[in-house]
Amino acid sequence: MAKLSDDAEHCGQMAYDTIILGAGAAGLMAAIHASARGGKVLVLDHARAPGEKIRISGGGRCNFTNMHAGPGNFISQNKHFAKSCLARYTQWDFIDLMAKHKIAYHEKTLGQLFCDGSAKQVVAMLLEEAKGADIRLETSIENVSHDGARFSLRTSAGRFSARNLVIATGGKSIPKMGATGFAYQIAEQFGHALIAPRPGLVPLTFAEQELAWIKPLAGTALPVSARVGATSFDEAMLFTHRGLSGPVILQISSYWVEGDAISLDLMPKRDLAAMLRDKRAENGRRSIGKALGELLPGRLAAHFTESLALSGNIADWSDKRLTELAESLQNWTLTPTSSEGYRTAEVTIGGIDTNGLNSSDMQSKTVPGLYFIGEAVDVTGWLGGFNFQWAWSSGWAAGTAIAANS
Repeated sequence: MAKLSDDAEHCGQMAYDTIILGAGAAGLMAAIHASARGGKVLVLDHARAPGEKIRISGGGRCNFTNMHAGPGNFISQNKHFAKSCLARYTQWDFIDLMAKHKIAYHEKTLGQLFCDGSAKQVVAMLLEEAKGADIRLETSIENVSHDGARFSLRTSAGRFSARNLVIATGGKSIPKMGATGFAYQIAEQFGHALIAPRPGLVPLTFAEQELAWIKPLAGTALPVSARVGATSFDEAMLFTHRGLSGPVILQISSYWVEGDAISLDLMPKRDLAAMLRDKRAENGRRSIGKALGELLPGRLAAHFTESLALSGNIADWSDKRLTELAESLQNWTLTPTSSEGYRTAEVTIGGIDTNGLNSSDMQSKTVPGLYFIGEAVDVTGWLGGFNFQWAWSSGWAAGTAIAANS
């Protein structure tokens, strides 16, 4: 446990230099660096164990960063805000930390890095690095105040005070893990604006009439290109009993808002019309439905054969008709009614407005000593390790700034 400062008894509180709320990825990274020069750091969390989202991420192997991480992989009202943190603590810095602790990892796809073993190794590494901090779990926060010099906290574990307060409690995603809107409450208490939060990296759902044909396709997966407006992603899509999921849908969901249509190219980067003409040349006596079934998953081809009333042999189809069919399948438009919400969302889009924060250290522009980091802030990464990188980078920025000013 960190040693308490001399004025603790005088104010009737246990006094620290820095209190960090949240023992997740961003909070632990901030604790590591805020305590690096001997600063007295307290980390509080209501969970039973630290780093729970780290532990369950990546199927238990933690997609801890991405080799291609950069500002372009993040969504924010201010697209420039994340540049400073990401440039000063990069994916390569975190990879070096993994190497220091001899944690083996591998690239899966698209630059995504996963532990060879367990995500628990990453949690253990962070706790080892943060051993200079006092970490207290199963602690609820009852009140936070500021007298102009120090923050005072009333908690279920007693009263604490500190010059610096770091909010690293995340967003609203995955409430079964204990996620709440606590960070937003603190932000508003101290006069910070919010960008309306909404679920991100989340499956999309549909009205009953669409579900009537989607449900029989549950389990069918294929690579597609999904687009909303000018934004598109190329990855796998999965049909489910509730709608659409898979990496490409999770990615595009972060750009989708209610009322938007999504466009799907079922044969991305391929000339489907030419492929259908080739099928006609190979064997014109096969039905158009059977020819389509040789290019798409069988159940999906059967759905289009029925819903588009495709009939006749492919030999009877002119180039124009084949081109029109190809265009309809390479620009297939669907309108989701909603998403699965925070229950399954991997992240929260929006959050604390970055206009009120310094991009170099994540400190409030109006309340000295108050910092917001990680998912609580209006900076959200794509699927594939980018959100963990934002946690490492923003936590590092706040922690090093605190240590330098102590």
